[in-house]
Amino acid sequence: MATISSIGVGSNLDLAGLLTNLEKAESQPLVALEAKAKSYTSKLSAYGSVQSALSTLQAAALKLSDRALFQSVTGTPTVSGILSASATDTSAAGNYNITVSQLAQSQSLITTGQANTTTAIGNGKFTIDFGTVTGGTLDPATGKYTGAGFTVDSARTAKTITVDPTNNTLGGIRDAINAAGAGVTATIVNDGSGTPNRLVLTSTQTGEASSMRISVDGAADATLKNLLNNDPAGTQNLQQTAAAQSAKLNVNGIAITSPTNTVKEAIQGATLTLVQTGTTGLSMKSNTASAKTAINDFVKAYNALQSTAKSFTTYDADTKTAAPLVGDSTLRNLQTRIRQALTTPQSGGADDMKVLTEIGVSFQKDGTLAVDSTKLDKALDTDLAGVSRLFASASGSTAGYGKQIDALVTDLNKTGGSLKVAQDGVTSTIKALDEQYNQVQARVDATVARYRAQFTALDVAINSMNNTKAYLTQQFDAMNASSGK
Repeated sequence: MATISSIGVGSNLDLAGLLTNLEKAESQPLVALEAKAKSYTSKLSAYGSVQSALSTLQAAALKLSDRALFQSVTGTPTVSGILSASATDTSAAGNYNITVSQLAQSQSLITTGQANTTTAIGNGKFTIDFGTVTGGTLDPATGKYTGAGFTVDSARTAKTITVDPTNNTLGGIRDAINAAGAGVTATIVNDGSGTPNRLVLTSTQTGEASSMRISVDGAADATLKNLLNNDPAGTQNLQQTAAAQSAKLNVNGIAITSPTNTVKEAIQGATLTLVQTGTTGLSMKSNTASAKTAINDFVKAYNALQSTAKSFTTYDADTKTAAPLVGDSTLRNLQTRIRQALTTPQSGGADDMKVLTEIGVSFQKDGTLAVDSTKLDKALDTDLAGVSRLFASASGSTAGYGKQIDALVTDLNKTGGSLKVAQDGVTSTIKALDEQYNQVQARVDATVARYRAQFTALDVAINSMNNTKAYLTQQFDAMNASSGK
């Protein structure tokens, strides 16, 4: 059978063009499916943008739902370098006069010098405990007490350390103390003398109750006793180079003692960090700037959501095209729910703030929020606690616009939530359209393949007839020529 390499060559007909037109006609359902899938894809993308705007709003609401945002207090000393102050309780606000007369410090003791750090000293056990040196006098030159007593700190556990041939050198004793976790740091200092190596013991805690008492067991070697025995109320073989002392300060005429230089609750709800001795004034003021910024950020986030929603619900009369969420009930409902939440008064007492307009935040005709900065500043300055209750509440409570908007957005996005349901529905529709497209495409391909086969057969048939015609014509011409002779 004759074959045709290109449709229409054999018949000299535009069968290829006809096949293309037929394929285009058969593919019209695909064009419609593509347009439909594109519109749903645009809708899903729009939902994603709305969800992103909601997440920004939720983050702003979550920040406002934290009561700590409204409890920050900033301390400003009149004299720098003496102390710093901070607070998380607005009750600390006020002006104070503070004198720091003494800083807290750790006790430090040093042993007599040793020729080297590797010579064996002696074996035995010694115990380190802590307490307060009471009474007596301290000789600054020798670093030793006379007539003093020692009151044990019952809150701290004494630690016993064993010295044996594995660690009975100065270096070994140092390492044993550091490994024991006894509340003491041990180091070795070389003073440059003939017996230069001196063991230095420093309490890891400050405060007058952190004075060390070192008791060497009676069965220990005499050399170990002579090196380490140290009782402020008895034998003292070590020299005190720094006394254990607590911080002492005076706040508005009230004397205060603290074991550390971080003094908490001397001013209720505040923390003072002492740096050096001296006198300074201290102004503690509520930090309203952070709260104001958070409220403005919330308003911006809400307005951004409105702007996003508007961009997806407009109709362009010039191009006669509608945005992907025109008439969408899901978007309209979530906007309504958020607005209703923000216009529903908060519960509270007769004098409590209940609505946003009381702090200068109000709805505009276009549905956005606006902030009256003057009114907001006044509310923050005169009733910060009231503003706090407007947005936040105690653990376990659902009151406050911050908590309520956070919970609302979570509900919209959760499984079964309206936005999640809408997104899942569109995704399912896109998947179904993809499957339908593939099915229609398969039918179109099969139909075009059948047309191609039919056209090819027609081309072959016409080509064969044309060849027969040419042959017969040739024969008749030859016969006529022969009979004419």
